Amino acid sequence: MSQSDKARAFTALHVKGDPLILYNIWDAGSAKAVADGGARALATGSWSVAAAHGFGDGQKIPLDLLTTVAERIASAVDLPLSVDFEGAYSNDPQGAAENVGRVLDAGAIGINFEDQMVGGDGLHAIRDQSARIAAIRQAAENKGVPLFINARTDLFLKEGDRSLHAGLLAEAKDRASAYTDAGASGFFAPGLIDEALIEDLCAATALPVNIMAMTAAPDAKRLGACGVARISHGPGPYRAAMARLQEAAAAIYG
Repeated sequence: MSQSDKARAFTALHVKGDPLILYNIWDAGSAKAVADGGARALATGSWSVAAAHGFGDGQKIPLDLLTTVAERIASAVDLPLSVDFEGAYSNDPQGAAENVGRVLDAGAIGINFEDQMVGGDGLHAIRDQSARIAAIRQAAENKGVPLFINARTDLFLKEGDRSLHAGLLAEAKDRASAYTDAGASGFFAPGLIDEALIEDLCAATALPVNIMAMTAAPDAKRLGACGVARISHGPGPYRAAMARLQEAAAAIYG
């Protein structure tokens, strides 16, 4: 299957009410394991990839190494691959687009692209983030790949008081609308777990909505009933795998 065919197949897996479930990976070995477990597509988690290579999250893993990891995964497993690309390693639209081009060259067909200021405070203004999305879309079109741009908003993840999330929903809808116009393929709202708010968000945007599986979040069936089209597991799989590895080692060395 060609890269473009993989991109189109990946897009088709996003169905409101019947969510694509992504059990996030961090290297070629974990990719093979998840693929053998029955996955229809693969997605890295930035936290997990960084941790697996001895780095912290927040674009601390070097871009060259990240693209090498993506290339190894894409070469090892013949499934559509989306890369958690954080802020694309650049605040500048053209710089972000050029960096995404490197991920495409590595074989990826999708990215997560977030609107928080990586390494700084707050979120990029809607206009600025939309310009970055538009530049990435143009770069992908220039390469002939219908890249799945999963536009992530960190509105909810940055607000730890979930009682305030309802007050953030209007801005989330505004961002979803603007990101749609800029060329986004999906809308990712990690940290949002309230069913009524999730349902409201899904109804307000034509984009497939991505929710992260996390403690206290609704299960997959309930998220599907809310209209969710994609469920990510973030760093959970890596943490679970490392915990099992530590337990096995402790049993030997203890």
